[in-house]
Amino acid sequence: MNSLALDPIQPDGADAAVADEALQRIKGYLGRHRDQRSVPLVVEDDGCETLIVPRGAVELLARVLAHMAAGTGVSVVPSHAELTTQQAAEMLNVSRPFLVGLLEAGEIDYRKVGTHRRVRAESVLAYLREDDKRRREAADELTRLTQEMGLD
Repeated sequence: MNSLALDPIQPDGADAAVADEALQRIKGYLGRHRDQRSVPLVVEDDGCETLIVPRGAVELLARVLAHMAAGTGVSVVPSHAELTTQQAAEMLNVSRPFLVGLLEAGEIDYRKVGTHRRVRAESVLAYLREDDKRRREAADELTRLTQEMGLD
């Protein structure tokens, strides 16, 4: 994979509506079949063909559809993909110099290829998860303090 995005798919209004309808049906199906490890998908063209797909792939499809239904562009990046610092910064929605600071501070794992830094997508995602966790904990602490002080 040479670039982060197989360029992101930007849904228009019609795509968002179709994605929303498909998402609701997939969520309903997955909810009714919680123990199922694979999911049959019926493809209608000249006839009907049933494809058996791993549940994880269908759950990933549901996440993609959720973003598309919200009108958000989507791209899929393998977790083992190595990103440039610019690509990793775009994934985090930060500047490249800020990302480099995170790398140098040891917040995100990376390796050097010659003079260039390469960041694994899974390292960026791990950082995002940890950052989200820290933010939630800080918000919870602020809520607790507000309640203790009777400011709510």
